[in-house]
Amino acid sequence: MFAATIFYIHGRSYWVPIIQKFTGKKTTQQLIAKIGPAARQSLTAYFNQAGVSYPPSNIALLAFKKEQTLELWAKKNNGQNVFIHRYPIKKLSGKAGPKLREGDRQVPEGFYRTIGLNPNSAYYLSIKLNYPNQFDLQHALAEDRANPGSNIFIHGKAVSVGCLAMGDKTIEELFVLAHDSGLKNISVIISPRNPRKIPLQCKDAQQRWVCDLYMRLNQIIRKDYKRESESR
Repeated sequence: MFAATIFYIHGRSYWVPIIQKFTGKKTTQQLIAKIGPAARQSLTAYFNQAGVSYPPSNIALLAFKKEQTLELWAKKNNGQNVFIHRYPIKKLSGKAGPKLREGDRQVPEGFYRTIGLNPNSAYYLSIKLNYPNQFDLQHALAEDRANPGSNIFIHGKAVSVGCLAMGDKTIEELFVLAHDSGLKNISVIISPRNPRKIPLQCKDAQQRWVCDLYMRLNQIIRKDYKRESESR
């Protein structure tokens, strides 16, 4: 146990920052040149099967906490959202419910955008989300929560302290996809569970805004991201 603690802290190698100090950090383009060909081969196969050209110009990632799955969707030229692929989430921390403050280890819930790529993440690779967004900040201010937290990522490895840990192979595909399609073209929806099976319910103890958020998640996921089969 002690040895594991020395070499790994929160699932990342203790030596990552030290190694980077001597070998230098990679640029995004250097990283893409290395992992791009294999990742694109897999991605192109997914998109071809769904009848969508690669790279897509509009992407949605739907994360469901309870099911620990991340669905990849793309929009066709006619505006229809098409299911592309489903990835397992290796690890996510916390429980059902939105993130409220720094250190609560909660994965956020709501509607987000991708805003950054990190080819030198301590968790191998990472994609940054815009948490807290305006919605989160508005309700944090109303409830006098001074520090709602920050630095939420989709990343590699299999340990989470409030992020979506996807494993290294999956994050390579998602990283290349984000690079090829453009961060501004990717939306991320995070829900406590899949509302297409059973609609999200509001509990008496939850704040009114959480109930409103769950109503929006129900409406948008069930209307815009319908699946003919949950087993695909």
